[in-house]
Amino acid sequence: MAYPTYTPEASPTAIRWTRDDCAKLEKAGFLNGRYELVEGSINRMGQNMPHANVVRLCWRTLFGVFGDEFVVSQTSIDVRPEDNPTNEPMPDLIVLVRPAGQFDRYPKPDEIRLIVEVSDTTLHYDLTTKASLYARAGIAEYWVVGVRERCVTVHRRPKEGVYRDISNLGEDMIVTPVDAPESSVLVSSLFAPLEVQSS
Repeated sequence: MAYPTYTPEASPTAIRWTRDDCAKLEKAGFLNGRYELVEGSINRMGQNMPHANVVRLCWRTLFGVFGDEFVVSQTSIDVRPEDNPTNEPMPDLIVLVRPAGQFDRYPKPDEIRLIVEVSDTTLHYDLTTKASLYARAGIAEYWVVGVRERCVTVHRRPKEGVYRDISNLGEDMIVTPVDAPESSVLVSSLFAPLEVQSS
């Protein structure tokens, strides 16, 4: 069986920034606010209300499954050592293997149970570039929650830089986190109810 491959979208002519470069830009006052570094590209991070609402609902759901001490939002992580110099991703939500209060540094891949990216305008990017980065790091489970599509794409079994098990789950389906096999999450619970259109 052929598995999908992921190709980073960075342009070959683009400047490839590093973590050190970003630290220098911050110190010089040229890089302010929230951003993440992925494949050498600096991406500003902002949220519209639909995105923020889905992040809130995902956070509440994961709290219920794993406990609030294990779930953190928009915190930078480490990836595999070869990718770390040009990558400092900041997922929307991370579920850790131990309470967040025990960390005084970025979590490493083997300290992460689940990563969630909420995608409004970045769905393709999160399904390709981000998925490849997290698969290479060996992140065991990665969810992409499509705000407009109202679905969750679940990535599991990373091997040789790709996820071998990818499922697209609609609103009426259930997802069971690998590290919480006794828990069932209804996909629709991750989204606000659709507004009833008046006639």
